[in-house]
Amino acid sequence: MTPYKLTVIICLCGCLVQVHPFDWTDLDPFNHIKSTEWYHKIKNLMSTTFNDKHQIPRGKGNYSVGCIDLMFDFSVKGSLLRLYYPSRDSEDDVHHNTVWIPSKEYFLGLSKFLGLHKLMGKFITHYFSSVTSPANWDAPLKNGEKYPLIIFSHGLGAFRTVYSALGIDLASHGFIVAAVEHRDESASATFYFEDELALQRNNKTWLPYKQLSSEMTEYAQRHQQVLQRAEECSKALNLILDINEGKAVENALNSSFNLQQLEDMIDENKIAIMGHSFGGATAIQSLSEDNRFRCAIALDAWMNPLSDELYSKVVQPIFFINSERFQTAENVMKMRQFYLGDKETKMITIKGSVHQNFPDFTFVTGKILGYIFSLKGNIDSDVAIGLTSKASLAFLQKHLDLQRNFDQWDPLIEEWG
Repeated sequence: MTPYKLTVIICLCGCLVQVHPFDWTDLDPFNHIKSTEWYHKIKNLMSTTFNDKHQIPRGKGNYSVGCIDLMFDFSVKGSLLRLYYPSRDSEDDVHHNTVWIPSKEYFLGLSKFLGLHKLMGKFITHYFSSVTSPANWDAPLKNGEKYPLIIFSHGLGAFRTVYSALGIDLASHGFIVAAVEHRDESASATFYFEDELALQRNNKTWLPYKQLSSEMTEYAQRHQQVLQRAEECSKALNLILDINEGKAVENALNSSFNLQQLEDMIDENKIAIMGHSFGGATAIQSLSEDNRFRCAIALDAWMNPLSDELYSKVVQPIFFINSERFQTAENVMKMRQFYLGDKETKMITIKGSVHQNFPDFTFVTGKILGYIFSLKGNIDSDVAIGLTSKASLAFLQKHLDLQRNFDQWDPLIEEWG
């Protein structure tokens, strides 16, 4: 799998060490660097390069969007989600944008996943920790209608928060989107609590990304993970539907959001699953195991973790949305095996796009360096995510029987225009 590449930071940090050497025996060399003139010069250069803009786009639909993190069962066997949903507009409600990446451990996990020195992770943390997503944190749910539900699965080395542009846009069109953070050790970092005392003290236990073992093939290890991932998606769905049915479910994380707002607000007959890369494979695996998912959208799916027996087990519709520069002929041939029989399988490719046009990293970096490090394609990042969202909405309207105007984008499903 192609890892995330966080652009110029890698190069600049490398240059920083060269132009301003320091004693690695310092207790915290990063604090030493921050006090130097070179640090401020490089930071100013980065700001100029990025144009001082870290703008994850707002949703294009008619709904305001709220966001909340949910943890059901604080143990490693529990569920951790980021929920995007249509929120209520009120002059009396004052809400702040959502913190994009909420803990330094995620940045450090990303740097470790990329094979970078711990110092680079600290630099990434310092520079990107102030980035926010344009969703209202802890905002009340907009009531008065039932919403379709999408369970979202992240890619290898990612985590629940880094697909906010897509989650926010879908929520702005009237969906509730639950982005799962997987505990199969494929996330660059995730956390849980050892016991009640740890929960009360907010003493998190962090679960890092696990490198592949040399004792097993990549397929064997990734197949085990995709099975766990699918189970986690179904578990998240169970918990959300329990809340929808009025059952008592407690959020282990501190929040002012009352979960009872979700009671009877989800249409249990209109549930889909969606994922990127390894998450795309997870979405397909989930279809074979849980028929409550009426369809799946696989974004640049990585097909390697799936077994050959799966192709005959999946009967629900699948929509493959691919980038132009990631897919191989072998991967696409595996996708085409789902065309057999009466399955309503569709596949499109977004011209000029790359694998990283789906997560948020494409939005928080400058154009030139985004191209250099394959975070941006030849297509504008906003246009790419817009095409992804519109095509997805058209597909979801058809297969979830929605009474919306999303069919205006039906031509995108057929790759017209």
